[in-house]
Amino acid sequence: MQKFRADLHIHTVLSPCADLEMAPRKIVEQAREAGLHIIGITDHNSTLNAKVIRDLAREKGILALTGAEVTTKEEVHCLAFFENDEALDKFQQYLEQNITRIPNPDGHFGYQPVVDENEEVLELVPYYLTSALKKGISSVQKYVYQLGGIFILAHINRPLNGLFSHLGFVPTDLEFDAMGITGKTSEKHVRKHYDLSDKISLIYNSDAHFLEQIGTRYSVFNIHELTFSEVKKALNQQDERFVEIK
Repeated sequence: MQKFRADLHIHTVLSPCADLEMAPRKIVEQAREAGLHIIGITDHNSTLNAKVIRDLAREKGILALTGAEVTTKEEVHCLAFFENDEALDKFQQYLEQNITRIPNPDGHFGYQPVVDENEEVLELVPYYLTSALKKGISSVQKYVYQLGGIFILAHINRPLNGLFSHLGFVPTDLEFDAMGITGKTSEKHVRKHYDLSDKISLIYNSDAHFLEQIGTRYSVFNIHELTFSEVKKALNQQDERFVEIK
């Protein structure tokens, strides 16, 4: 078993709230400097910058999970990751079909560029990416699992867009692989405050919108190798794999 550092909540320049310096190559270099082995690419309601970062990260020996930070109908934020391009592309279509389309003319809510590895702009997404989907949290989760993905409840300890701040409880039909926490807190405090069983994996993420934030919060995965399936096993505490917060 080996230990790998992971920060599974990182935005790119595509997110309207992220800094314009959050370009693919710069993200990978910053992750390497921060000592990360696993990163998660989680732009708001879009996966369009994920593949290029995955490919650049692979060159540096870093596993980049490709996905998105989804805003559900309830305005709860969740992280979804996928193992292959077929599933990722299907989820991108799902996002585009179900997002509430608020026009974003001239970057009124922030610029949303899809870029290549050299920071060349390929397109600008014309609608506001942080809008909520027309699908509820349970519906989103079921579709993620249908595609064989990982589903994580994002920053549950935040007063904005967290599961408990918006719903106040975990729906009985909701399945998930882990819960994410962020900010200055501790696993012990979060478990006690929300009465969370040890059977629920908690992960610490930076929710980075600026380069210098990458890796400032991280988890340690105890797994055999850097693969999607190993990460999923650790989140679900299977086959002696597990994740811990340092």
